[in-house]
Amino acid sequence: DLRLRFQAEAKERIGAAAAKLVDDNSVIMINAGTTTLALARHLEGHHGLTVATNSLLIPGEISPDSFRGLYVFGGAVHPLDQKTIGPVAFQTVAGSAEMDVQCDLVLLGIGAVSIETGYSTSNLEEAAMMNEMMVRASRVAILADSSKFGRRLFAQVAELGRADYFVTDAAPPAELADAFAAAGVEVIVG
Repeated sequence: DLRLRFQAEAKERIGAAAAKLVDDNSVIMINAGTTTLALARHLEGHHGLTVATNSLLIPGEISPDSFRGLYVFGGAVHPLDQKTIGPVAFQTVAGSAEMDVQCDLVLLGIGAVSIETGYSTSNLEEAAMMNEMMVRASRVAILADSSKFGRRLFAQVAELGRADYFVTDAAPPAELADAFAAAGVEVIVG
């Protein structure tokens, strides 16, 4: 509950800006987090989406009129964060083989961003899952409020240049903005 209230207005602006990157009839992956939960609320008005997530809260936030398919990745359940952490895959109906999944756009909320370490989070398994989501995406959008600038956490998710978009609530400091530009990352301020 505390994380939901922290930077709530900024997260809503980020969610609204990030939702503009989502095309109707596309396949998207969204990780669990308070910023991506705000994004889910702003998908109202979209149509024909196929959504895959590791969040247990996002399915209740997306308008049923917005999606044609909604999937939750399996794995270990983290009740406090209302998420799963596990493989970015689904089993066949018979359960004997893993189905390969791809998406048009992955939208990831992260815990920290710095020039030196790129995007990071506090959980090693979650970092691996987020990186796997990025590998399976044609485009990558990172979502983070300005309190995450210049910070680094335990586990690196990816280098700065791995994202196509960085969606935030305030312009990054000059040095970080220059690093985004050099890496070819489009910064979107909501």
